[in-house]
Amino acid sequence: MKEQVYNNRVTITKRVALNTDAECEANMKITMYGAEICPDCVKAKKSLSALNHIELEYKNIIGNTATLKEFLAYRDNDTIFREIKDSGRIGIPFFILENGEKTFDIGEFVDLPTENEESESYASSCSIDKKGQC
Repeated sequence: MKEQVYNNRVTITKRVALNTDAECEANMKITMYGAEICPDCVKAKKSLSALNHIELEYKNIIGNTATLKEFLAYRDNDTIFREIKDSGRIGIPFFILENGEKTFDIGEFVDLPTENEESESYASSCSIDKKGQC
């Protein structure tokens, strides 16, 4: 795994050696907007980083103003955020696939590894309603 940091953006790249005897999934590029103080973001980043076929560009929205403005441009203008804003949530983690498709649920596109739900007790830390939805 190779991790590079540039302007508070972390790019985690994993490459898989192609095996001619087995089918391998092609690398998939995913951009993720999130924050290290959001338990859902931390969990999603960890899960995606564990997958060999994912090239993750993680953008920390609280790391610098430019990244926050970039995220807010999506949040303010993209219809996918309408319900999020109406319910008073932030809208992270937010994912953009390499084909431009946007989602809040990366599990619809990637088989994520299952893990222990130990961070669930912290889920209310990023929501006003204490329901754990960022």
